[in-house]
Amino acid sequence: MLSPSGGSFPFFCLVVTGVAVAAWALSRLRDPGELPHPAGWTLARRDVGLGGTAVLLGGTVYTAYTVIAVPGLTYATGGFGLYALTYTLLLTPAALIVLPRLHKAARRHGLVTAADLALARHGSHALSLAVVISGLLATMPYLALQVIGLGAALRGMGIDPTSPRVIPGILLVFTLLTAGFLPRGLRVCVRVAAFKAVLMATLLTVALILLLRHGTGGGWVFDEAGQRLAARGMSLAPPAGTGTAYITLALGSVLAQLMYPQVLTVALAARCTDTLRRATLALPLWTIALGVFAYLGFAALAYGIETPAGHAELAAPALLRRLAAPWLAGLLLGGLAVAALLPAAVMAIGMATLVARNIYTEYFNPTATPKHEVRVARFAAPVIISGALVFSFLLQPQDAVNLHLLGGVWIIQTVPAVGCALYTRWFHHRALLVGWAIGMTTGTALTVAHGFDSVVTLEFGHTHLSFYVAFVALVLNLIAAALLTPLLDRAGVMRGPDTFAARGGLPRRGSRFAFRVD
Repeated sequence: MLSPSGGSFPFFCLVVTGVAVAAWALSRLRDPGELPHPAGWTLARRDVGLGGTAVLLGGTVYTAYTVIAVPGLTYATGGFGLYALTYTLLLTPAALIVLPRLHKAARRHGLVTAADLALARHGSHALSLAVVISGLLATMPYLALQVIGLGAALRGMGIDPTSPRVIPGILLVFTLLTAGFLPRGLRVCVRVAAFKAVLMATLLTVALILLLRHGTGGGWVFDEAGQRLAARGMSLAPPAGTGTAYITLALGSVLAQLMYPQVLTVALAARCTDTLRRATLALPLWTIALGVFAYLGFAALAYGIETPAGHAELAAPALLRRLAAPWLAGLLLGGLAVAALLPAAVMAIGMATLVARNIYTEYFNPTATPKHEVRVARFAAPVIISGALVFSFLLQPQDAVNLHLLGGVWIIQTVPAVGCALYTRWFHHRALLVGWAIGMTTGTALTVAHGFDSVVTLEFGHTHLSFYVAFVALVLNLIAAALLTPLLDRAGVMRGPDTFAARGGLPRRGSRFAFRVD
């Protein structure tokens, strides 16, 4: 284990609590008077400008665990870990295809969540519920990983985040997060997103300056890292024979990312479609930043950083601590931990809206007013964050990572019901339900059977090819939906109403305490 560094911890606390208190203070600012409405609390009145959308979208996609896990991947696996950069480069064109069209449909029909879209397009309450289930199951471990990202920064200073002396501090930070972000919803997240962007830029700039001060240019780092990787049987390039795994990991990660509630929430909050498009074009800047983080993983290898077994995510924090003075390391690691607060808040808001709008109002209180929906969402959000805290403290970090891998499998199964629905209504809603069930079941079974490995090897005669397991499950999902759709149509099974074609609002919700099955 890394030895404790008491000189770093006070400065770490200064940054983390400072940003949390700033979020609370920003939440006190007076907003224009308006009646509570989900579009106001969840989507900041659909009025987030270009700058706010750019920093909020990037700050939500690039989470604390992402910027810690990517250098850990390059540290542990070498060139194969660079698939994360390929995925983030592909994310921009994919987002430009999906998100503006989703934004336009949401504006026209008053949609707030992905489940709203499935209900409006296919008229199926059951399909909408399937989207909710996938969103909640996939996002909870993702939210817990933000807590684990905070814990990784603490471990980087040699401090055990599960210590009884440290847990109250973590609880205090997330209490301030709850009090600061959640009462006013997404609009406070917009105000705080700029803090994260500045902190990330400062952290990377200082890290590169520290490396240059120690006289270690990129050539030396890659030479040393290459030699150390070669001793482990790896290299700076992706291993031979992993092309299909590399490509499907990148493509699958893109599709999954675009379906997460937090990403869709930020996209729907943009002022207009053009604002969203221009903000999406700023994502490559965040990819460049992620590339620098990946470089830190190679630098940790070059400097001979040793991490405990199974904790490669500590490579970047350990490197920063070696290169910087204790006070500066504390500030830098504090900035790394702050990266957890913004996406955690947006995830909680997105999940709480799914609970309030697509479960509570849909099945238990269909006459709930918009004010009532907001009240339920405000109650659900801190409960969700509390659940993520308990989840992260009770499970080992690797268990949370394994569940997050399953989360990618689960969330990608909503692509046919949500992503494809933006372009076509050819699929029958019952076929989509069966495809979703097949994808969820086979994806989960394959992941567990292969020891929670994200890559599965399939045999095609004498050929063995490796694929991202979530991508395989999605293909099975689509095949099932495509085969069943013409059969159901020929059998005369009725389809639900298409609100898109009628240009109306969402279908009338079910009766009180009645479970709708379509």
